[in-house]
Amino acid sequence: MTAAVDAITLGESLGLVMGEPATPLRAGSSVRFSFAGAESNVAIGLARLGHAVGFVSRVGDDFVGRMVVETLRGEGVDVSGVVVDEAAPTALMVRQHRTADALTVLYYRDGAAGSRLQPGDVPDLSGARLLHVTGITPALSASAMRTVETAVRAARAAGLVVSLDVNHRALLWSAQEAGAALAPLLDAVDLVFGGDDELLALARRDIGGDVGDVHAAVDDLLRQRPSVVVRKRGADGASVHGAFGVIERPALAVTAVDPVGAGDAFVAGFLSGLLDGVDPAACLDRAVECGAFAVSVHGDWEGAARRSELGLLARAERVHR
Repeated sequence: MTAAVDAITLGESLGLVMGEPATPLRAGSSVRFSFAGAESNVAIGLARLGHAVGFVSRVGDDFVGRMVVETLRGEGVDVSGVVVDEAAPTALMVRQHRTADALTVLYYRDGAAGSRLQPGDVPDLSGARLLHVTGITPALSASAMRTVETAVRAARAAGLVVSLDVNHRALLWSAQEAGAALAPLLDAVDLVFGGDDELLALARRDIGGDVGDVHAAVDDLLRQRPSVVVRKRGADGASVHGAFGVIERPALAVTAVDPVGAGDAFVAGFLSGLLDGVDPAACLDRAVECGAFAVSVHGDWEGAARRSELGLLARAERVHR
């Protein structure tokens, strides 16, 4: 990083071609061009909440990669840790909102720059306070897996808080494969984020058990290195688990138009609270509100909340004149 940062995220950003809401993609369809990626979404979310954040990645030497870097820089993210790979293109994702409720995604990422992340791409982490990674990057390639391992171990050695969002992607690997690959990292992880199936897989329990099994899985994780487990339940709210007990919050009532990226905004909100030194309940409140902002806007990161907007959705009256 070229400057001191509070937090560093590491992962892949992809170009995004997104169709119109509730409209099949056909010849001549109108589309939006942007970018996406869980870790860059979290980076933008943290930057908008007032934190100094850096992003570590690889992009191609192409207009997609330049768009990613330029937009992140414009959002206030330190991109000095982004390597421009002249030998591979930036990955691409195509999203189709087939109906108001059905969304499908296609990835074009095999051999792309993000999959070519190398352990040598990990910068000096010693000036930061927090490292955030997800279970997406290790699924891209063996070298990307080694890069995440290197970063997590380096962060632990440097005394950073290490955050892991399981973020399982079924198009990349099975939940069982993800759990088996990520479990060895747990001895260096402080915070784990995941949905019910993701937490069950990470705790090496069979997916498909009832909700009661999730509590056992959370307990298993807390008996290992992680001191905090955050359970993401979408429209059903969220909970945070630790030595302080269990804190639950419902989701905020908003008009949801696009669920993609809401989980990343939620994570950014929670990590923001952590960086601010607030208690777990306040971290969860901020996370829930940031997720609500994101789900109310089309796009992966465009709806991420700014610090000045916090509290807006919690008010009974949302029309301000």
